[in-house]
Amino acid sequence: MSDQITGYAEALLAVARADGNTDTVKGELVAVANAVDSNEELRSSLANNLLPSATRNQILDDVLGGKVSDTARGLAAMIVGTGRGAQFGEIVQAFVAASASSAGMSVATVRSAVALSDDQQSRLAAALKQKMGSDVEVQVVVDPTVVGGAVTTIGDTVIDGSLRTRLNKMRSTL
Repeated sequence: MSDQITGYAEALLAVARADGNTDTVKGELVAVANAVDSNEELRSSLANNLLPSATRNQILDDVLGGKVSDTARGLAAMIVGTGRGAQFGEIVQAFVAASASSAGMSVATVRSAVALSDDQQSRLAAALKQKMGSDVEVQVVVDPTVVGGAVTTIGDTVIDGSLRTRLNKMRSTL
């Protein structure tokens, strides 16, 4: 991870803490990053530094349409306005990791074909805590390419419990 991305992540964390709404801002920015990552046209528009900053921010306003807090909106505008739209997702991931690290936790990114319920997330966090030996914050990303099950990433560790991987293992065993 570059020093610039780390710097932006630390700035996001400082602003979110100053606002007193770190968890809300974090959740909203993760949702925005997921929306940006899942839409090629939006991602390329926000990353296009040939477009004026005001135009990129107007696109962001049109997409968000009052769906996030003023703090999250302002932070997203800062990222896009400073020409870092291409790194939006990376910056938000680094922000989530910095927030968790400051609370003595690890971040587990869970890719699943469907959204997980609060109960499922709690049970998963408990199981990961037991496996990793520290508290774990679960970030769920809905990814339709995951056929069944889930793929969990914690730092450099990948736990692939997807149906595709299980079928491939079974195929190679046979």
